Amino acid sequence: MEPIKLTTPLTHEKVKSLKAGDNILLSGTIYTARDAAHKKICAAIESGEQLPFDLKDSIIYYVGPCPAKEGEIIGSCGPTTSGRMDAYAPKLIALGETGMIGKGQRTAEVYAAMKKYGAIYFGAIGGCGALIAKCVKSVEEISYPELLSESVKKLEVEDFPLFIIADSFGNCMYK
Repeated sequence: MEPIKLTTPLTHEKVKSLKAGDNILLSGTIYTARDAAHKKICAAIESGEQLPFDLKDSIIYYVGPCPAKEGEIIGSCGPTTSGRMDAYAPKLIALGETGMIGKGQRTAEVYAAMKKYGAIYFGAIGGCGALIAKCVKSVEEISYPELLSESVKKLEVEDFPLFIIADSFGNCMYK
């Protein structure tokens, strides 16, 4: 099956066209955030502070990239286990996040929020961080520098290979 070329922003119209099992080559803007950043983002939401990026039609990649070697723009950047973000993901999905990239099973609450608000869960292959890094064309740290590699970063990616683990219709490759 030929991969689907997908470009951000990830609108609800695009989300509805994707099904669990689809192979994707993603290009455009995505954001990095792991559990510590998710905790800070949710605290900012609760206190009415401005968020580091607009959640509407956004994709968050669950990754803490390794430092870049000389001559590279980013180090190895393979996915982390998505379950660490499950306490926060439903709130971000409700506020407009339409895509998440990671690995592993999610909670029923995350899947329910995806179905209710229209979001998808992309899988990235663990252990392929050095190869994934070649798809990253630019990196900009945008928030929470105290989190070091886990700070929120804006990445521009080109032909980032992914697959849809779970779609917005409730279909999931783990089931």
